[in-house]
Amino acid sequence: MPVTLDRREGPYGEVVLRRRGDHFEIIANGTFLMDTSDGRSERLLMDVALRELGDRTSPSVLIGGLGVGFSLAHAAAEPAWGRIAVVEREQAVVDWHRDGPLGAISGAAFADPRTVLLHTDLVAYLRSAPAAEPRGGETYDTYDALCLDIDNGPGWTVTEDNDSLYAPAGLAACAARLRPGGVLAVWSAQPSAIFEESLRNAGFSGVRTEEVPVARGVPDVVHLGVRPA
Repeated sequence: MPVTLDRREGPYGEVVLRRRGDHFEIIANGTFLMDTSDGRSERLLMDVALRELGDRTSPSVLIGGLGVGFSLAHAAAEPAWGRIAVVEREQAVVDWHRDGPLGAISGAAFADPRTVLLHTDLVAYLRSAPAAEPRGGETYDTYDALCLDIDNGPGWTVTEDNDSLYAPAGLAACAARLRPGGVLAVWSAQPSAIFEESLRNAGFSGVRTEEVPVARGVPDVVHLGVRPA
């Protein structure tokens, strides 16, 4: 039986950290998000994005969100990455990494000078980029890769507001945060032909889906698209 270690009510609802045997689980608004039992698909999220960037020197990456820390830890273990920014809106999740048991996964990554924590909502952060090129000295952060894992997929979001991330305006905001030739990688608990079409309609090229092999059931996947140069 799982043991509840912490339960918080925040601006986006309830988040819970549980221990099940030797592993930890994060539950958001009653929906299972992820646990520490595997991590292959989170590592794939980072690997396929880096591979897609080819020989780009010290590419920067935005990871959304922090979760159990597998994506961040894997990125920090790869010397090829340059700046590594991770977005997390839940203070509880940050605390579980900074002062709690998930620090065993992410501690070395947060000690890495390349790592920057952005404590904010990912959707709001992406929307804060201007629709056109900045003018008059205005600046905003852009990245070579966006690696997003804040829901169970485009069709299974944690909160209703997250739906907008996978809609045309949300994908346009993602493209605005990407440098030319940059990669958008989106984790999902199941493949979505509809989302692939949405990526193409939003102007992304090279759209494809990579699967994590499983013994049975539906595989986790990473949806990929490239902002044209």
